[in-house]
Amino acid sequence: MVRGGWEGHRPVEATDLFVPFLGKSGFEVRVEESTSVYADAAVMSETDLIVQCVTMSKIERDEVAGLRAAVAAGTGFAGWHGGIADSFRDSADYLQLVGGQFATHPSKEPGECGGDETDNFLSHAVTMTSLGREHPITTGIDDFELTTEQYWVLHDDLIDVLATTTHPVRPWHPWHRPIVSPAVWTRQWGDGRIVVTTPGHSLDVLENLNVRTIVERGMLWAARTASAS
Repeated sequence: MVRGGWEGHRPVEATDLFVPFLGKSGFEVRVEESTSVYADAAVMSETDLIVQCVTMSKIERDEVAGLRAAVAAGTGFAGWHGGIADSFRDSADYLQLVGGQFATHPSKEPGECGGDETDNFLSHAVTMTSLGREHPITTGIDDFELTTEQYWVLHDDLIDVLATTTHPVRPWHPWHRPIVSPAVWTRQWGDGRIVVTTPGHSLDVLENLNVRTIVERGMLWAARTASAS
């Protein structure tokens, strides 16, 4: 587990939620407070899964190169919310690896905003795609509602979208038709698997049964497979 960056996403507490699950699933968990470990080729070659929770922040060129090489060689890469989808904004190589980047989370009507983080907490649906209804990460999970940040994501076509969320047209927003964003996606990168789950702003969202199930299944699915070892 690699954690750090903006403290508002509670990187320590959020990653600690999943350590017991990973231990019970047979993983030996190593926690790193810096992305410098990505540049350690020996450690990366022995790592079956990287769970990252580092919002914004900076990454060195040799670190992102090491991360990309590890994933291409079969190391799984997984995370949630800004810890993976809003990391290292100035690294094009990282953005290409992940395949989707946080752009914004729309706010409530201006008259309802009080100046804190809840200004961006909107009730919205997470809707399974046809692929998501069959995929081992999301099979059996019905569409569900959340009241939290709703991520607007810029993305490419190399991702396999398991769930989406739709940003509606509102009088106080400048767009003119509904925008569908991926909410959960996977990506094959060389021999490695990547899973991104955009809900997860706060601990209560991560503890939502649907979100937690997706994150946990996603970590297991992304971990190095026998064919990539």
